[in-house]
Formats: sequence, structure tokens, C-alpha cells
Amino acid sequence: MPIKDFILASSSPQRKALLSQIGYEAKAVISADIDEREHKGEKPSAYVKRMAKEKALKVYSENPGEVVLGADTIVCVGRRLLHKAQTADEEKKVIEQLSGRSHHVLSAVCVVDRKGIPSVKFIDTRVKMKKMSAEEILHYVSSQEWQGCSGYKIEGIMEAYVSKIIGSYSGIIGLPLCEAKKLLNGVGIK
Repeated sequence: MPIKDFILASSSPQRKALLSQIGYEAKAVISADIDEREHKGEKPSAYVKRMAKEKALKVYSENPGEVVLGADTIVCVGRRLLHKAQTADEEKKVIEQLSGRSHHVLSAVCVVDRKGIPSVKFIDTRVKMKKMSAEEILHYVSSQEWQGCSGYKIEGIMEAYVSKIIGSYSGIIGLPLCEAKKLLNGVGIK
């Protein structure tokens, strides 16, 4: 697979793997160290777009003249963001909240061109989960697949509990590929 002339502003192995599925390998992968706290009154859609843009711009500021791709993905129930659980107890509460109901997975991707101009695309994916028993929830939590993810990791055990998806499957994993490819193509990365 040929290396493409862009930097991935993410340390997520899922994003790197998703890009490789469509023949894109970044010439560098750099994690963006930014403040990821929500702003007071910020809507989830605004938050995820801001995070993708800030990540890409942060890495661009350290690598001027380079094309940079940044992304962010979050799970939300209503207007409430579900941030990455730090403990098994936190994750158990997250899955109990999602079990048997619909929620949204919001993904944004930002590409900063060589002149430093950012372009952002956003996708809202609705996910319906079947009702999980207490035993099923504990099985998922004990798998530790969820570590490092907002809400859960769909590509694994949890996929058996998703009954419907309206939107982008790759967006749930962490990078909406259709939108990412359009943005990269728009700045000449083919």
C-alpha cells in the first residue's frame, strides 16, 4: 500500500486500520494533545466538530505546510455525551444506559490543507441496541474491549447486540470513511 502525503492526527489504531481499508496510509501518525473538555452549553454535534478541528489544527501548527487529518467520535444519549469510561464500574453504567434503546454516535473528520485551512464533515449515526441481560453486560465489561472508546467498541462482542444502524458503520468505529476520502481527495490526496 502506498504511503499518502498526509499526517494522521490520532493515535487510534482503529482510525489507522480504517484508512488502510481504503488504501490510505499516512506518512506520519501524531497524537494531538488538546483539552477535550466540553464547553458550557455546547451541543454534542458542535463538540465533536470542534474536537476534530482542534486536533487537526494542533498537529498542523507543529507541521506547517502538511495536510493533516483529524477526527473525533462520541456516543451520546439525547444531549448527554458519554465520555471514555475509566473503570469497569463506569463502563457497566454506560452499557446499562444504552441497553434496549437508541443512541447516536457522532463523528467528525477535519482535513487541514497545506495553507492551514480546515474543512470539516460531520455524520450522525443512529444505533439501536437490543436489551442486554445483566450477565451479557458483565461479559462485555469484563472483555475490556471498550477501553479507550467512547461508549463501546462495536467491532467485537458488542456487534451482536446492535439491532439497527442508520448512518456510517465506519463512523461508529471512529472515522467516517466516505467523508474522510472526500476531504482528502479535495486537497489532492488521491
